[in-house]
Parts: sequence; structure tokens; C-alpha cells
Amino acid sequence: MWDYTETVLDHFRNPRNVGVLEDADGVGQVGSLACGDALKLMIKVDSDEIITDATFQTFGCASAIASSSALTEMVKGMSLEAASQITNRDIGDYLGGLPDQKVHCSVMGREALEAAIENYRTGGTAERELEGKVICRCFGVTEAEITRAINENNLRTVEEVTNHTKAGGGCGGCAEEIEDLLEAAAETKTQTDAEAPSRRMTIVERLKLIQETLDREVRPLLQKDGGDLELVDVAGKTVVVSFRGACSRCQVAEFTMKDVVEAKLREFVDDAIEVEEEK
Repeated sequence: MWDYTETVLDHFRNPRNVGVLEDADGVGQVGSLACGDALKLMIKVDSDEIITDATFQTFGCASAIASSSALTEMVKGMSLEAASQITNRDIGDYLGGLPDQKVHCSVMGREALEAAIENYRTGGTAERELEGKVICRCFGVTEAEITRAINENNLRTVEEVTNHTKAGGGCGGCAEEIEDLLEAAAETKTQTDAEAPSRRMTIVERLKLIQETLDREVRPLLQKDGGDLELVDVAGKTVVVSFRGACSRCQVAEFTMKDVVEAKLREFVDDAIEVEEEK
């Protein structure tokens, strides 16, 4: 059985906004019954281009239902411009993560949203049209779609591409072409990184990265043993934290602060960071 988060299970068991939206302003359809996943997304847009309502109909697994449900909740109240920036990773993050083999369900949601917005703006077809060379004929995945998935999600293996796009998940005959696309994307990224000028992080960006690192890399470890921590302050290279729960009474808190908290922040944020405990 897949390891689903509680949020995924909630949206699967109690999907929000299911059904047909009468007089929808934009409709997006992706997937097909033949490949096992299909999604129809409908949106209502006001005169200020704010999405006021969204519904969906889907045929697919628990992840497909949960991703579609989450997406409709995410976009309501958003401007079309903001909604157009939603990525499959945003949908996955909203759900607390998806199993690797089910990430393609969030990609399907993003594609349906793009198709719905395009349908609203141009009145064109509600179905996503294939653009460019088709690499995976089993699931109708194009070169452009694979390259986009590679770049947006930093994919490195054929298996990861399959998880995100389904490409290669049928007969496997396109594996070599997917490898070529992975190599081309890696070369392009290397050149871009080498040419791009270094930019100093803003205070807001730095604070956000510190908080994200603590939430992702540190707090789950502490919570397993009944502990936790809170970010109190950031002053230059010094990060001040406060231990909570079992950690506040732990005799090895000093060890945890240096060898876990400080080590992770130095790995993911800045190798000169020093962590202090609030007194």
C-alpha cells in the first residue's frame, strides 16, 4: 500500500468541489481513460480575473482524486496570473507530499489548470494539445513536457521522469530518448549556472530558507522523540532557537543544537552559521 499523508487521505475520502460547474468560464481536460488517468477542471472567473470557484471530475487513483481536490481549494480566490504560476510541486507540498510513483497525478493537475486558463483566455480547445515531438507513444508525452518536468523538478533518472510524467512507464522503448533529454538538460543547467552572476540573498529569502530547513530537516527528527524547536531570531550569521517538549529538558540539547541543528543549517543555508539556544 502507498504511504499517503493524512492530508492526501482526507482529500481522497472527502474530496472537495467535485462535479460540474455550470457556465464555467474555463475548462481544462487532460489524460485519458486509456492510460488510466483523466481529469476535467472547471473554473469560474470574475471581471477582475479572480478565480471565484473551481470544480473537477476525475477518473484515477487516490492521488489523482486528492491532487484534483487540493488544486481546486488552492486556486479559489487566486488571480489567474497567480494560479498560472502553480507547479506540481506546489500541489504536492499542499498535500504534505505524494509517493514518488504518484507524482504524475500532481503534474496532471497543473496541466489541467493551464488548459483551463488558456481556454478562458482564448476560447480555444479545453483539451491539452500535444506540442512538439512525442517521445512516449504509450502515454502521449512530448519532448517539451519531459524537458519541463526535468527542469522544474531537477530530475536525474529515467525512473524519476516516469514518476513525474508516465513517460517510459509503458513498453519502455523511449528510455534511451529520455536519457538523452536528461543529459541535455544537465548540460544546459551547468552552462547556465556557470554564466549566471552570483546574487546575495535578501534578508527575507535567508529567513525563509532557514525556516524551511528547520521544518524539513530538523523538526521531524526531534518530533520523533517528543521534542521540537522554534526559530526565535536571526541576527547576521547567528540563529537563535528555543527547544520545546522533550528537547527542553534533554541533557544532550547542546549536542543536538550543534551536531544536528547547526550542521543542517550549515549544509543547506550557510556554512558560517552559528546556532544559539534562547536563554
